[in-house]
Amino acid sequence: MAIRHLKKARSAEARAEDDAKTSAVVAATLKDIETRGDAAVKELAVKFDNYDRDSYRLSEDEIAAIMAKVSDRDMADIKFAQAQVVNFAQAQRDSMLDIEVETLPGVILGHKNIPVQSVGCYVPGGKFPMVASAHMSVATAKVAGVPRIIACTPPFNGEPNPAVIAAMHLGGAHEIYVLGGIQAVGAMAIGTETIDPVHLLVGPGNAFVAEAKRQLFGRVGIDLFAGPTETMVIADETVDAEICATDLLGQAEHGYNSPAVLLTNSERLAKDTLSEIDRILGILPTAGTAKVSWDDYGEVIVCDTYEEMLAVADDIASEHVQVMTDRDDWFLENMTCYGALFLGARTNVANGDKVIGTNHTLPTKKAGRYTGGLWVGKYLKTHSYQKVTTDEAAAEIGAYGSRLCLLEGFVGHAEQCNLRVRRYGGINVPYGAPAPYKDAAE
Repeated sequence: MAIRHLKKARSAEARAEDDAKTSAVVAATLKDIETRGDAAVKELAVKFDNYDRDSYRLSEDEIAAIMAKVSDRDMADIKFAQAQVVNFAQAQRDSMLDIEVETLPGVILGHKNIPVQSVGCYVPGGKFPMVASAHMSVATAKVAGVPRIIACTPPFNGEPNPAVIAAMHLGGAHEIYVLGGIQAVGAMAIGTETIDPVHLLVGPGNAFVAEAKRQLFGRVGIDLFAGPTETMVIADETVDAEICATDLLGQAEHGYNSPAVLLTNSERLAKDTLSEIDRILGILPTAGTAKVSWDDYGEVIVCDTYEEMLAVADDIASEHVQVMTDRDDWFLENMTCYGALFLGARTNVANGDKVIGTNHTLPTKKAGRYTGGLWVGKYLKTHSYQKVTTDEAAAEIGAYGSRLCLLEGFVGHAEQCNLRVRRYGGINVPYGAPAPYKDAAE
């Protein structure tokens, strides 16, 4: 039997039309921010968040007062989750070593890992206060050693969310702004009269935030294309419909356009999961969001073999991939395109989103084909350096360089090499001529 779709999502053409509309809105908005600066940012904040302040940056006193609203129990949980993220980020950082090697006598090559000098962290929060996103972006930047970390989050129910502000502050943010959407991302990247621009943008967001980051890439760096959340459940009959449906809807509640895909080799499990999704949507408090997402972006795909499931999964390249089969490690060994894997029924995407320690800012829209997720290394630039310490090495490398430059037609390049051959090797190479081979020079 062929691969079967028991349920399909909206067509690629319809999604592309939505993307085009989003792109036009973002382009016009970013142009407005570039032209009018703080005035444009303020108008957008009032229009979209109904939030008006003289300055959208929180003062130290305001931060302290807002954090005081967080209960002791919630603060302990925030600190626990942040510690898990920091611990894993530190282990990753410790694995990234500066190196220096002598590749030939007198030739020293090396690289240094240098932190990006400023980063803007976007923490979503208009619909749901994304406390965990502050750990993922701000705290990880601190581990990397970024000297200037600014963070933006929209107001929640008309005011800064205390838990999000606490996570930002504890994570190491030097500047905190209560701004959301395109205006936040644009202000951090472009700069305004009161906000100095950053070198790198990180953090997830809705379709408008993701598109703004895409359009700003090049002007600043970005972590990756992290748009509306995506989830895939790869399952066989070692698990039941309740766990499959729960894991699918647990991510579909993020927004109205969050793809959720069940990939299975059991038609019975597929049909049971569809029924279970209907049951859970009847009791899920966030069903108003999750149902729209499931209706428009949910998919159920039935394959005959595990190899077919693997091929389909790599083609979709979902952000989150929950694997619950009799061969989870086989998928770990063979899958190549995804954001993050969640292996076995004991784990789940929500753990990864909130507390377990891996970073939840992950590639979407097939970006997992060419990049992984946000991690401490995204905040570091690996810069190489070279050093020649002996006359003999300068002459030997210079001779090779001379000939190879002229092979490509670059006379000026060749003369950089020839000058060293003359000065440090004592060989009178005619101007613009290739340096002789070592045996010929002798």
